[in-house]
Amino acid sequence: MSTESTDGVDRRAAHDFDPRAEEDFSSAHAIYADLRQRCPVARSQQWGGFWALTRHADVSALLSDPRYTTSVQNVVPKFAFTGRRPPLHLDPPEHTDYREVINRFFSKPKMARLEPLIRRDTVALLQPLIDSGETDIALDFAHRIPAYVFAEFFNLPRELAMTIREVTKIYVTAIMDVDDEVVKQYSMRLYDIARSVIAQREAEPMDPAEDLTTALLAARPNGQPLPPEMVLGCVRQLLVTGMVAPAVFIGTMFAHLAGDPALHQQLRADPSLIPAALEEYLRLFTPYRGMSRTAKEDVVLHGQTIRTGEPIALIYASANRDESVFPDGDRFILNRPNINKHIAFGRGIHQCAGIPLARLMLGIALEEFVMRAEHCELAGPVKMARWAEWGTTSVPLRVRAAPMDATARA
Repeated sequence: MSTESTDGVDRRAAHDFDPRAEEDFSSAHAIYADLRQRCPVARSQQWGGFWALTRHADVSALLSDPRYTTSVQNVVPKFAFTGRRPPLHLDPPEHTDYREVINRFFSKPKMARLEPLIRRDTVALLQPLIDSGETDIALDFAHRIPAYVFAEFFNLPRELAMTIREVTKIYVTAIMDVDDEVVKQYSMRLYDIARSVIAQREAEPMDPAEDLTTALLAARPNGQPLPPEMVLGCVRQLLVTGMVAPAVFIGTMFAHLAGDPALHQQLRADPSLIPAALEEYLRLFTPYRGMSRTAKEDVVLHGQTIRTGEPIALIYASANRDESVFPDGDRFILNRPNINKHIAFGRGIHQCAGIPLARLMLGIALEEFVMRAEHCELAGPVKMARWAEWGTTSVPLRVRAAPMDATARA
């Protein structure tokens, strides 16, 4: 492991960490803790070479720094081979028209209308699994609930939403495997689905106040419609957004609960603590290692020159455990006084637009599980996702259902 860089030292040949190394539940965070201390501008030779920032201050600052762009490469490794997908692939002012349309669909009234539907679907999925006494909560629940929520939010048939989820799973696995041909193949399948959704909305428009695809088609910034190819790219991007991170995050929450029965009982006894628990889980188990940016000019960070055009991974999962911001950062601490400093959803103009929906879905999942399961424990080893996600893909659980009357369990 290399030491912290100094002025005038070019570290492009260094290899401080391997993002493709096999991991267990804690190994990645041990590496990031070491990098924060000794090598805050880390270098990896994987995927043609890239920089990685691990400290909270550096990641936060760069997210709002106009010297870096998201339009060249928004993740490491680069896999956007099949077109530009607003708003993620655009910088202001180009990205603003799309973001303004999208933001309208995450209002408090819309979340209030979705809440009973998400709760209904969560209970319908969870209760049979809990009653069975043993389940892989990642595969049987966390993999499926994002598609159910997606169907409600995008006004799509559940069957289509599950198809999107399955295609997305293969697509993301191919990204993890750096299998570019499969990435391209399944990205084009997602484009085909996006075209079909757009064609249906063009043939049978919905209320643009109630349907996001219709709203994108109806938008007239500066009096002109959004370019059709960019609307397609935006819908294609939205098909994936929100499908991946919840799937690895939900299973991870329950894996932690299985090892902390006292917390499980504390949340059961006082459900008002669940929102605070969720925020600490988001900090502790941030599901994206982080997005990336590309330098638009030569910049110097901690004495290291990053050249124009070089990609930089912003490791949110590391920043959210930075001891200088979150003391004892590897521990779950309920009601951290500065929990609002976590950047699980990013920051700045590209902060996740779907934060209200994510918090709603994840909070309901946590609440319904802790109230309906009296006890849970791991029934086997967990399996981990690989870069660029962090979290679980398999969480075998033994579960004891809580005694509830028929009304409470309906």
